[in-house]
Amino acid sequence: MLARKGLLPDGFLLTRLAEDQNQPNRGRSKSQRARFITKTGSCNVAHKNIREQGRFLQDVFTTMVDLKWQHSFLIFTSAFLCSWMLFAMIWWLLAFAHGDLEPRDPNGDPGPVPCVTAIHSFTSAFLFSIEVQVTIGFGGRMVTEECPLAITVLIIQNIVGLIINAVMLGCVFMKTAQANRRAETLIFSRNAVIAPRNGRPTFMFRVGDLRKSMIISATIQLQVIRRTVTAEGEVIPVAQLDIQVENPLRSNGIFLVSPLIVSHTIERGSPLYELSAQSLSAEDLEIIVILEGVVETTGITMQARTSYTPEEILWGRRFVSIITEEDGRYCVDYSKFGNTVPVRMPFLSAKEQDQTRGVQEDSPSTQLQGWGLVRAGRGGFRRGGRTCDSAATQPWYAQTEREVEGKGQKKTVQLEVIGRQTDEDGLGEMSE
Repeated sequence: MLARKGLLPDGFLLTRLAEDQNQPNRGRSKSQRARFITKTGSCNVAHKNIREQGRFLQDVFTTMVDLKWQHSFLIFTSAFLCSWMLFAMIWWLLAFAHGDLEPRDPNGDPGPVPCVTAIHSFTSAFLFSIEVQVTIGFGGRMVTEECPLAITVLIIQNIVGLIINAVMLGCVFMKTAQANRRAETLIFSRNAVIAPRNGRPTFMFRVGDLRKSMIISATIQLQVIRRTVTAEGEVIPVAQLDIQVENPLRSNGIFLVSPLIVSHTIERGSPLYELSAQSLSAEDLEIIVILEGVVETTGITMQARTSYTPEEILWGRRFVSIITEEDGRYCVDYSKFGNTVPVRMPFLSAKEQDQTRGVQEDSPSTQLQGWGLVRAGRGGFRRGGRTCDSAATQPWYAQTEREVEGKGQKKTVQLEVIGRQTDEDGLGEMSE
């Protein structure tokens, strides 16, 4: 649909089809997990056994806007027909009570002035009701000053007709200008990735806006939906945990003028801290993405949503670059919007990687026998056969002082002093 409208090139859809075929078939062999938010952004929640249905009638306008188009048109048509039929019945009763429906001799006395001219049956009363409410006024039927009650009914029908028209126009405008319509041109990558960035495993996905009109004050929010169990044994089927989005401004605001890669560094305190490549497919979680902002052209607040399940999170891959500089401006190639490439990354979780680094840092240093480099003299390096102290908490080459024995006493001296003292010993031996 987007390709036919010219919003997306044909290569983009072909690339997305190739992505779907190349993705690992992890989720098809298992039972389909229920999604909290679908890929299109709609909430996959069914409300059942609602006993207080009357609450929806307290806000009729919102209820009308939330209805589907076919239901709205049915209600609008029924409202017009019912109002025309009701006032047609009233006009017919007025004519019947006044005696306007009695047959008269065309050559005889014309009789009293009728309340409404040219009403002879219910059909003519129905036509007059339509003319009054939609202000057509063909001119054949009109209200006279004979019946004050007829004038009152005319005023009431005009007011009722204006109310119905106002509600109908308002609902049609709100349904056509809903915020989710603007979200149709906001696209998210079909898959998210976990790849190293600046030495840390990072969760990333890509978002882009197909329109030239911008989203003002755009903010993005990440949440993890997962089943949790409290310390008291209470099972929370849908627990929502916020995820911090990486931004140098220390906020969730983004400048969505071109496609962006939104990232989250997986570190201590992150809900994905214990997630590894092996446990990813077995995890029962869902990462929800919520993008909010103000539409520049209309000023309406909009919201776009999507979600990523474990089957849609690729481990050890990153997105390719799609922005190039041509003829003094930046160009975006949407045919590569969801393309990823593999990167070298351990299959361990961020927690296991931190524990591995901690063991290496806290473990005693290996005793280095033989030759090593130590600071000697005035800025130079010389070789010596000293053994590094295994109890040192710092690497052997980072030491700036050492304990030496002299005349039965131990004292701490700088390495430069050690080097100078070694030089003096060597000169003394040569002189002898």
